[in-house]
Amino acid sequence: MNLEDLNQLLITNATNCAKEYIRLFHGRGNTFDGYKFLTVDSVDKVLFVVFFDANDEEKMIIDMLSDFYIAEAKWNALVIQQRYRPSSPSTIIAGELPKKTFAIENGLKYHVNFQNAQNIGFFPDMKIGREFVRNYARNKNVLNLFSYTCSFSVSAITGGAASVVNVDMNKNVLSIGRENHRLNGLETKKVQFMPYNILKSWSRIKKSGPYDLIIIDPPSFQKGSFAATSDYEKIIRRLHEFASDECIVLSALNAPELESEFIKNLFTENAPEFRYVKRLKNRKSFPEIEKERSLKNLIFTRNFASFYSK
Repeated sequence: MNLEDLNQLLITNATNCAKEYIRLFHGRGNTFDGYKFLTVDSVDKVLFVVFFDANDEEKMIIDMLSDFYIAEAKWNALVIQQRYRPSSPSTIIAGELPKKTFAIENGLKYHVNFQNAQNIGFFPDMKIGREFVRNYARNKNVLNLFSYTCSFSVSAITGGAASVVNVDMNKNVLSIGRENHRLNGLETKKVQFMPYNILKSWSRIKKSGPYDLIIIDPPSFQKGSFAATSDYEKIIRRLHEFASDECIVLSALNAPELESEFIKNLFTENAPEFRYVKRLKNRKSFPEIEKERSLKNLIFTRNFASFYSK
């Protein structure tokens, strides 16, 4: 793939570009030779580009993207993030950032910020997971572990959840999560926001249980707080303490080096009362040459017959 091929692909993918968050180019899955370091997203009125590694063609790519941005005339700003540099700086290359920008998905809005953090506050590859939660949340008591900015909670409440408990040790992202509910006109009376280290707060988490739907969506590695290889099993091992008899678990993993069998084995060894149901399909706009290196959303349930009767 060369630079002209990339430009033509962006033009094609932008044809039906609307306000909803769309990935225009996903190089991270190694399906496009020579561009595994690059992603291009349309986020509301912002064209958002991320360089994950330094590359000799970076200036030429930015020049091409600037021309693409001007020719398409669909966005108010072109933002480039250099994830490979310390603090992952973002630069406005063209235009002006709107005062407020939202990630829009299935009619719901989420606050995003392009300038203050490595992650903008929303992960578009998890759309299928949020849809699953929205479809299965009705009348359920939901536990959202590693909730970040609470997009799963917004989906659950929209889907008719009886209650949601969001747990994340970062108070700032929980505050954004609270605002995400308000942004969508959702009452937070049924929603709790717990700023705790999950691995040290089981007694607090259990108080609002038992839970009918549990979401486990941790970072693959967070220095000093969580490592999937050693800490994921600590969560699975305690599921029986706060899961209802018909509990459904969405167990997510976004570590390329760990395969689905890693999670399946953790359940077999530490929570054998839960049965594996299926793996949710990933979005076509996030192609991956090796399926097991992509996002893994695995569904487990404590009552297999009940799951399929609904």
